[in-house]
Amino acid sequence: MKVLILSTYEKAGGAAIAASRLMEALQKNGVEVKMLCRRNIKVPKLLHKLCPKLALKLEKQSWTSILERAVIWALNGFSTKDLWATDIALFGQDITKTKEYHEADVIHLHWINQGFLSLSQIRQFIKDGKKVVWTMHDAWNTMGAYHIAIQFRETFLERWTWRRKRALYSLNKIQFVTCSQWLMDEALSSPLMALLPIKTIPNPIDTSLFAPRQDKTYGRRVLFVAQNVNNLMKGMNYLDEAVKKLDGDEKVELIALGRDIPYIENMEDMVMLYNSVDVFVLPSLSENLPNTIMEAMACGTPCVGFKVGGIPEMIDHRVNGYVARYKDAADLADGIGYVMENRKMLGEAAREKVLATYSEEAVVKRYLEVYSEKIIV
Repeated sequence: MKVLILSTYEKAGGAAIAASRLMEALQKNGVEVKMLCRRNIKVPKLLHKLCPKLALKLEKQSWTSILERAVIWALNGFSTKDLWATDIALFGQDITKTKEYHEADVIHLHWINQGFLSLSQIRQFIKDGKKVVWTMHDAWNTMGAYHIAIQFRETFLERWTWRRKRALYSLNKIQFVTCSQWLMDEALSSPLMALLPIKTIPNPIDTSLFAPRQDKTYGRRVLFVAQNVNNLMKGMNYLDEAVKKLDGDEKVELIALGRDIPYIENMEDMVMLYNSVDVFVLPSLSENLPNTIMEAMACGTPCVGFKVGGIPEMIDHRVNGYVARYKDAADLADGIGYVMENRKMLGEAAREKVLATYSEEAVVKRYLEVYSEKIIV
């Protein structure tokens, strides 16, 4: 069996990291698997010299992604509102001519937006007789153009994309997978997906890399990690407010990656960082199954998060962490305080939860069953 994983990005963002980790886990278990990502624009050296900022921006995009943004902008009445909150999967890069595609028995889609794949190309995969598995990393599959329900608006783009998805889904040839039970519930409540074949399989993590260190230290240190610390959906303002409520005789040290210290790319350095704090906090307003919580728990660092998305599935309240009331900074502060008082017990339980639920071996076994099964509607 040969598997081809398709993901817009290789490492940028949680969905891409999850896809890459799955590929590595499959390879460790003897599966022949490859990955293709979006081909970005190759910028001439002259443009780097003349306009370096423009060159860097272009290198992060593809011509298909720029074309799709232009269509969204035009059909939204030349407004930039929701320009990056929506995807219509109208344009994509043709991967059917590649050697990797022709050799693959299974085409495993992950997050494929922003000009990587179009819906018509996915239809071609089915026409070519490929087994198509699609792991959902947000709610985009359940709606038309939007990714997050709280950003939803009834627009022409939303209705048009919804109809195009319905036509593709009606073929009943795609095995959908959600990373969390929350996303499974979202899919089952969607008129688009209610009757489709869907399974729930979490993302994997390397528990030999993300693990407690013998020199684990404690203080009053709180860690926050997000791809973009300024993204309002990550709820940094709630965490800042919560830390202020905690500050008393002994000050709480908040470490926000990208704000208080530079971003870290080396995974071993991230492991050391997780091990150097008392609690990891992710006050997101919308989440699926965040890799950062999984990483922290694997390192024996208990977590605090709002009761939203897949977070309550990962954090067992007062067992291996604390689940705070949604958008409640005071309860978030209570949770941080509770974890600091019980960090050793909670940290050990957090590590046990990851070993039992998110280990590479457990996740790979379930995906191999999906790859070999016939789709039953």
